Amino acid sequence: MEWLDVLLTASFWTDAVRIATPLLLGTLGELICERAGVLNLGIEGIMVIGALAGWIAVYFGADLWTGVLFAMLVGALFGLLHAVLTVPLGLSQHVTGIGITLLATSLSYYVYRMMFPTITEPPRIVPFVPLPVPFLSDLPIIGPGFFQQTPLTYAAFALVAVVAYVLYRTPVGLAVRMAGENPAAVEAQGIDVTKVRIGAVMCGSALMAMGGAFLTMSAFNAFYFNMINGRGWICIALVVFASWKPGKALVGALLFAAFDAYQIRLQQAVGGTVPYQLFLMLPYVLSILALIVMSRRAEVPRALMIPYRKGER
Repeated sequence: MEWLDVLLTASFWTDAVRIATPLLLGTLGELICERAGVLNLGIEGIMVIGALAGWIAVYFGADLWTGVLFAMLVGALFGLLHAVLTVPLGLSQHVTGIGITLLATSLSYYVYRMMFPTITEPPRIVPFVPLPVPFLSDLPIIGPGFFQQTPLTYAAFALVAVVAYVLYRTPVGLAVRMAGENPAAVEAQGIDVTKVRIGAVMCGSALMAMGGAFLTMSAFNAFYFNMINGRGWICIALVVFASWKPGKALVGALLFAAFDAYQIRLQQAVGGTVPYQLFLMLPYVLSILALIVMSRRAEVPRALMIPYRKGER
């Protein structure tokens, strides 16, 4: 198969969309946080604990959607911890975020080992199954790729429109955006900036945890150590690539996922003649180049990472 012919196969786009789903959810979550002026470097750990929480809930008898909601609740609680430390207390968002990642990741692994101390093979659950969309799933190439996915993937794509609508068409979205641009203006309207930022971080963290839950409840059917594998850090870069806009976040997630799916096929085509590490590096190199191009025109929220205290100017 020619290298360019890979782009015209249904399996390539199916894999790309599946890889893009947790990235898209994490990016939307981080975007909401940063739009409100809070950098959430806890995303990597929140995705890990979201993956574990949703999987555990289903393993002990909950249905799949209840597992997703439980994962989002746990993610929101870690978001609340991050927000309380960084918004009213004004602690470093960098240090706090890394601390949240270390705490959530370590706690996830500890809980897993405590619950399954002697198991060598991860226990399995029955995950979400692909749900074909009538008529659209029969389209050539893109039909199987975009319209024969699991419900969580459809939910992730729908959330792009929901987040865009809320941010740009509702008073709540306006308050969130202004909290990241000019919090004094928000306070002048009688709105509590602290509550807006805390609420945004909790909502964003819930979406991050949902992205983690996708991996254990849709892409796979078990929890593995290191399964997030840096996806949280990629999401932070994708927010910059997207210029803090939900629509561009979708494009960025699909672009990185396409690079990742493509390098897997290149490894198979070339075989052992080229070190596989070169192919693993490829999507990150291409993403860095795309990030450089897009970030030159990006407008960073002016109050991002700047603590705000009521009454200060």
